[in-house]
Amino acid sequence: MSHSQPTPSPMLLLRMTRPAFLLLTVVACALGTATASACGCGLDWTLALGATSLAVLAHAAGNVLNDLHDARNGADAANGQGIFPFTGGSRLIQSGAVTERQTADLAKALLLFLLPAGLLLAVKTGGGVVVLGSAGLLLAWAYSAPPLRLMSRGLGEPTVALVWFLVVVGADYVQRRQFFIIPASAAAGFALMVAALLLINGFPDAEADARVGKRTLVVRLGATPAALLYASLVLCAHAWLALSVWLLIPPMPALWGLVSLPFSLAALGWLWIHRHQPGRLKPALALTVAATLLHGLGMAWGFAQMARFH
Repeated sequence: MSHSQPTPSPMLLLRMTRPAFLLLTVVACALGTATASACGCGLDWTLALGATSLAVLAHAAGNVLNDLHDARNGADAANGQGIFPFTGGSRLIQSGAVTERQTADLAKALLLFLLPAGLLLAVKTGGGVVVLGSAGLLLAWAYSAPPLRLMSRGLGEPTVALVWFLVVVGADYVQRRQFFIIPASAAAGFALMVAALLLINGFPDAEADARVGKRTLVVRLGATPAALLYASLVLCAHAWLALSVWLLIPPMPALWGLVSLPFSLAALGWLWIHRHQPGRLKPALALTVAATLLHGLGMAWGFAQMARFH
């Protein structure tokens, strides 16, 4: 740790991970656990809690890495239009609460803990955990860190979508001990919602991102095409859920995930009206967060109702 700055307190360390966003991973793990339980694979609460804890820590590490590299590339310092807490990072480095060195040290500590803990989980469940966990950590690193910096190449949204797809599939795998189509189907729609969440978060940050060469999709496409892409993502997520149930991939109770549709439509309407006024997008950001969480929770609830009969 830096000698010129006091060691961060436990509360400050928690703030560095952006804890409000970690709920997204908890919901993804709940969905994956519910798909396995609904299929009659049983429910090992110890493994479920262990897998969820590791996934949350991996997400926390990704958030810390993102703050570190956005500080190094100047994106967060240049961002005067971010809508806290949705966009613009934790702002802890910019406010002087922590240093870049302390942020890097926290990321390293989280990653060093995750490696042996992930291997232990794999011993208990199967080698698929190593594959999924390694892929997730690699993508979390590549999202922010050079030389790949996927977030700056217009690849941030598909990268994040893939990560949360893997989280849902991984939570199911921990219970099921094998890969299966039903969790993959549920994960696909949830991943599209996560991609839409990251996309809309890029609107308030677009001006600052463009100044430092961070070429997100909003920067590359412009406001109107990016808003149309947002519409495509949220509508496809809900349409996929309906279609997949019609194709008999997930069971009918998974349609509880459609509870998010009104929130997505409200967010889309607000985004479309204010797409050229990023400072007015806070309601759309909040609605998108709510829709994403409700989409995952709704499906998880539906699968959980089935699990009661096994």
